[in-house]
Amino acid sequence: MARPKLPASVTLDLSLDEEGDVPRMRRAVARKLRVDVESLPELVLLRRAIDARAGRVRFHVELGLGSARENQAAKRPPQEVRSPERVVIVGDGPAGLFCAYELARQGIRCTVLDRGKSVQPRRRDLKGLNQEGHVDGDSNYCFGEGGAGTYSDGKLYTRSDKRGDIRDVIDILALHGAPEAIRVDARPHIGSNKLPKVVSAMRASLEAVGVEFRFGARVDALLTRDEGRRRRLAALRLASGEEVAAEAFVIATGHSARDVFSMLDEAGARLEAKSFALGVRIEHPQPLINRIQYGAFAEHPKLKSASYRLAAHPSGQSVFSFCMCPGGWVVPASTEAGALVVNGMSLSKRNSPFANSGMVVAVEIETLARHGFKGPFAGIEVQRRIEEAAFAAGGGALRAPATRATDFVAKRASSQVSATSYIPGLQASDIAQVLDSAGPDFSTPLREALQEFGRRMRGYLSEEAMLIGVETRTSCPLRVPRDPQSLESSDIADLYPCGEGAGYAGGIVSAALDGMAVAKSIATRFAAQSAR
Repeated sequence: MARPKLPASVTLDLSLDEEGDVPRMRRAVARKLRVDVESLPELVLLRRAIDARAGRVRFHVELGLGSARENQAAKRPPQEVRSPERVVIVGDGPAGLFCAYELARQGIRCTVLDRGKSVQPRRRDLKGLNQEGHVDGDSNYCFGEGGAGTYSDGKLYTRSDKRGDIRDVIDILALHGAPEAIRVDARPHIGSNKLPKVVSAMRASLEAVGVEFRFGARVDALLTRDEGRRRRLAALRLASGEEVAAEAFVIATGHSARDVFSMLDEAGARLEAKSFALGVRIEHPQPLINRIQYGAFAEHPKLKSASYRLAAHPSGQSVFSFCMCPGGWVVPASTEAGALVVNGMSLSKRNSPFANSGMVVAVEIETLARHGFKGPFAGIEVQRRIEEAAFAAGGGALRAPATRATDFVAKRASSQVSATSYIPGLQASDIAQVLDSAGPDFSTPLREALQEFGRRMRGYLSEEAMLIGVETRTSCPLRVPRDPQSLESSDIADLYPCGEGAGYAGGIVSAALDGMAVAKSIATRFAAQSAR
């Protein structure tokens, strides 16, 4: 007898005990499709998510019937690119690395320059940052191989597939050693202990086909020449004095390369201020978050450290959680001496006893203008003032100012702090004074939002919750305008602003997609030139 016609996939809600139990999953699929179990082909897990609401914790899964999803990345590997170099990419973060990968697929040779170090020596600088409070302006949590994402948890979330093929990015990462689970998890995560190896493996793949990577190669100037109504980028000058020429230059330096923004401005590229967000890291004991989210199931062996996502709009101002790190660590992400920035990360197992998340307030251009901050660098000036205030309030050596959430809501400083994952240590203080030190009132909407979050998640607003300051580098506070079709700078020919630092991405996946989009645009341009 012929098998009944079946759909390509089926979605199910499964109990904690059913998920992963193949016979029980097959019976559940058969019941839903009203067919015999024996008529089902092999089940392939396509997507998995945790649904934890109102004490009901289940797995929401999508199962393919009979055919595994093909690895598209393996079908399109990088090509040999021994031809003359044509493109220079500045920045070896996700945007720059995936731009180089896509260029190699197109058979175009490039060189990747990064001011920082490769993964292994970069680790030593991070140790000095955590244990000695020493900030190396070229090698830190933001600068170096893999960019800020390498040591910031490795979340692979993006809210829009309009930017490009998200599956392609995921497959490339899995092909280079990322856990296979990222192909199916609804909120995929690699972990800061595994992502460095993935990044290094991608570099090795590209070097094997002729792509060159140069670390410790900080760009000090963009050298342009006049060509009628428009300037053209002719070369880059490095800190060593060397000048590097190419046919196209991709600037993919991330949200914290403030000196690069100044270089772009000096070279004649138009810059535009844009909205961003700033606030604090809020840290809780992870078991507390597990109890809030999972209830009676908090200790179930199939459940990983619980996460959350929160948003509120007190008085019309947006406050939201950002880069939530279950089982994670708060780390110093400073890039300049005398200033303090914190961020979050977690390892692949997410087994730290703490949970942390950015808790940030949206910053609008109009708000800054009302307080005298105008022009494209307005947001950077506000960031810098608050970061310097945080450094002073912490007492130096990258100790972070911290306030209990209950004290913050009561509008008072804390006299004591709780245990923390933050290695340099905390200094009990009044974080509201730090947040409001630049002029705009950021503490009031944050205070009102925390009270609302406490009502939604009983126990979230408690003595155990610590506000650690400051989280200011959520995204780039400016944008470098570019042509929407060619992705080339609107003002300087041969210059391609790219990724998060140019204002066109907001995380690992979106930055990678933007890098690949720029590479495809350059390839199209080169093909058109060759056809003439």
